[in-house]
Amino acid sequence: MTTDAPLPAPGREIQALDALDPAQAEAVLALLAEAAASDGRQAVSEQGRLRIRGGHRDGVRHFLLTVDGTLAGYAQLEDTDPVEAPAAELVVHPDRRGNGHGRALGAALLAATGKRLRVWAHGGTSAARHLAQVLGLSLFRELRQLRRSLIPLDLAEPVLPEGVTVRTFEPGRDDAAWLAVNRAAFAHHPEQGALTQQDLDDRKAEPWFDPKGFFLAERDGEIVGFHWTKVHAEEQVGEVYVVGVLPEAQGGGLGKALTSIGLHHLAAQALPTAMLYVDADNTAAVTVYERIGFTTHEVDLMYRTES
Repeated sequence: MTTDAPLPAPGREIQALDALDPAQAEAVLALLAEAAASDGRQAVSEQGRLRIRGGHRDGVRHFLLTVDGTLAGYAQLEDTDPVEAPAAELVVHPDRRGNGHGRALGAALLAATGKRLRVWAHGGTSAARHLAQVLGLSLFRELRQLRRSLIPLDLAEPVLPEGVTVRTFEPGRDDAAWLAVNRAAFAHHPEQGALTQQDLDDRKAEPWFDPKGFFLAERDGEIVGFHWTKVHAEEQVGEVYVVGVLPEAQGGGLGKALTSIGLHHLAAQALPTAMLYVDADNTAAVTVYERIGFTTHEVDLMYRTES
């Protein structure tokens, strides 16, 4: 492995910015769309794409790689985790690959973080694995995308624990209470547990947001769990976006019931397929999902420096 600096390329420049102006944001989103069309997957996560248009965000930096003034690559660096190393995602335009631009972006990220870095490789392609090796990164985390058919659903009707009722999310009214439950349910998961009001507002502003697919479980008028579903309209895929249960309400079958409620909702919309993401080392969750028909569809890999 080596982390030596990449050879210079004529006309190549890398600019690091705390925020993108509208023209830069549109150029980056266009690059991401072309890369996704070529690769069959997004190179930058939903959260990362929301940040592109979101203006300045504490702990977030954008790296624009241009060749003779034309955008050829992009990286986003997030340094908000108080424990883990900064996390990055990067992409090179399909027509510009094979010229060392990915390595140049990786070197810029390593320099910006003092060689303390985590990098996502969505899809875990051979090219991404090779770049990780060149940059001196080691495999750290495996995130699986699981899928199952919704035709037929073939899933028993949900059975809620005694005293629990379910209703749908009311934007504005439920924001603060849901954020508090989300923080408690995902205290062990820095990405999901750290969601803020701004992050929630960003998602509510997205075309896919539908409160009718956002289910809240209550006991004595207090939220104790939730299942937020998402529909990917172009793919006609329904997603188990987030399922969360308060620690004190776990172990009584609420998570299973909420998952079933969400899947029945997605199936009722005539969607042929459901998907979800789960960490490979969360063997208990993987087992639960496999028992109800989910199988691995794709794998995202995270690499990190040894330090």
